[in-house]
Amino acid sequence: MFNIIKAIILGIIEGITEFLPISSTGHLYLADEFIHLNESTAFINMFMVVIQLGAILSVVVIYFQKLNPFSFKKNSIEKQQTWSLWGKVIIAMIPSLIAGPLLNDFMDDHLTTWPVIATTLIVYGILFIIIENYNKTRPAKETNLNQMSLKLAFLIGLFQVLSLVPGTSRSGATILGGMVVGASRFVATEFSFFLAIPTMVGASALKLFKFFKAGNVFTSAQMIVLLVGVVVSFVVAYLSIRFLLNYIKKNDFKAFGWYRIILGAIVVLYFGLRTIL
Repeated sequence: MFNIIKAIILGIIEGITEFLPISSTGHLYLADEFIHLNESTAFINMFMVVIQLGAILSVVVIYFQKLNPFSFKKNSIEKQQTWSLWGKVIIAMIPSLIAGPLLNDFMDDHLTTWPVIATTLIVYGILFIIIENYNKTRPAKETNLNQMSLKLAFLIGLFQVLSLVPGTSRSGATILGGMVVGASRFVATEFSFFLAIPTMVGASALKLFKFFKAGNVFTSAQMIVLLVGVVVSFVVAYLSIRFLLNYIKKNDFKAFGWYRIILGAIVVLYFGLRTIL
């Protein structure tokens, strides 16, 4: 029962932070200090990644019509635009497909530490503030997702590779990258949502593969805990995406930048003091 309650809390944290550019990894890492599942390390490491499937499913539900190239409600031009969108997502995936399998284990083993997470939280928080201030005098080149070029999609994919470093935030890296290369705030955010679908499905599949390859199996209790985390993250992520889409219509990302800086400072103070004491 305690594990289920913890899974609900972790699912809420994942659902809120997966698509907001504030790092789900950073929040889950900090939360693990206080809400530690009473399970093996292998299960916990797998759980922290696989619950993201719930968040990803929320994107599919919200954008099902837009992402479905077979919809009878679409005319031929709209279907072509949908296929084009998926083509851009595939192009953007190429850098991660190459770098992910090569660097994932190294990042997990050596860079999932509080100094790295605190640093990336603060650095990207500062970058969000700088880029937003810079963009005040620079109009976006790409304001329509359907007209976004393959080159720009690939460049955003390159930025996604940076999210392999814990604490960076996948959504943060892709949204910031999109804005840097000329996409509007809304276009960068929506494309980040779509790019998350194959990225996180692939990451979850890889984690599950490694979990079972190591000889692990799910107990019935573990299956329940995982399902609870996935379902909760789905519901909360659905609400979080709706909030973010409405928020960026009238606001910029500087508030998230300041939030990252404050959270990074909290991580430094908490773990730094614990190390000293």
